Amino acid sequence: MPDDTTPLGAPLTTPDGFVALYRREAELVLRFCTRRVLDAETGVDLCAETFAQAFRSRRSFRGATQAEARAWLLTIARRQVARYLKRGALDRRAREALGIVTPVLQEGEAEEIERLAGLAPLRAALAEELARLGGDQREALRLRVVEEQPYPEVARSLGVTEATARARVSRGLRTLAASLELRWEGERP
Repeated sequence: MPDDTTPLGAPLTTPDGFVALYRREAELVLRFCTRRVLDAETGVDLCAETFAQAFRSRRSFRGATQAEARAWLLTIARRQVARYLKRGALDRRAREALGIVTPVLQEGEAEEIERLAGLAPLRAALAEELARLGGDQREALRLRVVEEQPYPEVARSLGVTEATARARVSRGLRTLAASLELRWEGERP
């Protein structure tokens, strides 16, 4: 990986500059997205969406180094993942408007992406950290995140107020994030 001061070369506004950015950073963005959604196909979609958004907004990029371009791309990727997780569906408008076709994974490619992203150890670590959570927080997370129940239903199932249900989910997510952050500190992004 280049250091923080390696110049970009061609500007991102030129076809050569954007293609070079894609070739240099696509695998990193794919790993980044896949690790956050724990699914190879969704990771491919989010990676494509990230580059489509980057292409649309390439004229607003003001950086001059490869590290700045990488940080810009990962910021876009973070937003794409957050939107996906929040809405539960990808916004395909940018790709459709640009005529970008999302690649279809061939047999064995999903497994290779999962291997590159290190999903097996990440899933194992997540299961271990979930087991360490208190039963109340673990059950609140299961109802809200896994079963996607709205907070009023989570509260009813747990026999608590909605505010308490929200607090348990929030604390559980913060605890998981902190624990996983410590485990994977050297593995970023």
